[in-house]
Amino acid sequence: MEKIDGIINNKRVIVKKPELLAPAGDLEKLKIAIMYGADAVFIGGKEFSLRARASNFSINDIKESVRFAKEHNAKVYVTTNIIAHNENLFHLEAYLSDLYSCGVDAIICADPFIIETAKRVVPNLELHLSTQQSTTNSEAINFWFDEGIKRVVLARELSVDEIKAIKSKAKADIEVFIHGGMCVSYSGRCTLSNNMTDRDANRGGCAHSCRWNYRLYANDDEMLSDKLGYYNLSSKDLMAIPFIPDLIESGVDSLKIEGRMKSIHYISTVVGTYRKLIDDYCIDPDHFVLNNLYFDEISKAENRLTSVGALAGKPTENEQLYNVRTEKPTQEFIGIVKGYDEIKQIATIEQRNYFTKGEKVEIYGPGFMKQFLTISEIFDEEFNEIDVARHPRQILKIKIPFKVYPYDIIRKTREL
Repeated sequence: MEKIDGIINNKRVIVKKPELLAPAGDLEKLKIAIMYGADAVFIGGKEFSLRARASNFSINDIKESVRFAKEHNAKVYVTTNIIAHNENLFHLEAYLSDLYSCGVDAIICADPFIIETAKRVVPNLELHLSTQQSTTNSEAINFWFDEGIKRVVLARELSVDEIKAIKSKAKADIEVFIHGGMCVSYSGRCTLSNNMTDRDANRGGCAHSCRWNYRLYANDDEMLSDKLGYYNLSSKDLMAIPFIPDLIESGVDSLKIEGRMKSIHYISTVVGTYRKLIDDYCIDPDHFVLNNLYFDEISKAENRLTSVGALAGKPTENEQLYNVRTEKPTQEFIGIVKGYDEIKQIATIEQRNYFTKGEKVEIYGPGFMKQFLTISEIFDEEFNEIDVARHPRQILKIKIPFKVYPYDIIRKTREL
């Protein structure tokens, strides 16, 4: 796909933006991703998906997902990206037919048998090649294109310069990961979980063995890294904000966020931030400034250390978490708006984390819209006034003196 530039008001603009592709582990997350700016979402069904522990979608859920996406001019891709064993192949043809009947825009595949079956059973369904195939060169991409693949998701072990070179020679559309969890092995090649736990990472069962605590020995002597006394093998999560302008200029077709098992707070924050970054750059690339706004916003969703992975070149020890555990679940996300009474100026919210009257909060929504207030009144569903919200998923009413909308997110802040 050729990138198209234009001139508007004497400014160069990038007319052909890359697609922003977001994860969705269930229907609520799908709606959040689309509302916050995703051009497309990828989901997993009950079979043939690499996220076996995600909620995943029934066929009826997939139909509803496609309906909602079409209403918002978005696309739905379904993962059928396991490396299949014989016992995984039952019902494949029927399942592919069901997906096609639902109206999904494409399926994401890794196994050649699934690809060949899809070409025969649903020949009009677009096929994308999963990162599980570890595609790292343009000749491999062109091979897959000739086999019927419309888009290739590149391996996550490539630099920006390599991605640019590949894109210049590739026949297929190119998709690149820009955010989320990384693998210490080549994408799609890790067998650590399988060997240690009999949970096959390439069939959706990864136990994240690389994030366990390990002790290191030289002969019979234990070597301690520091006072923690253990090592990890895990990579830092990917955060590609510094390289988004380069990736846009390279002409890649899709920028992909990882995280089907992440929360709606993570999805709304990450998707919203990349949406703004892409739009800001494309409207005036020659005068764009990559300021702290994007980094500060994305950090509100993270609970692990991040790096740019291989995008800057061969990763070093600075891209790894050899002896550091950094998971710190945030408690900032306190609720999601379900409705708003403009006359009474009362918002109905679903609570997600503990908060109290007097909390300073930020309400943000699609389009990077933000407003701030101090919570002055909290009521339960029967309009009994309470001082503390203690029960996750409880439906509450709070006083908000400005209009808010369904899917707006409420989180604690120090700003006001």
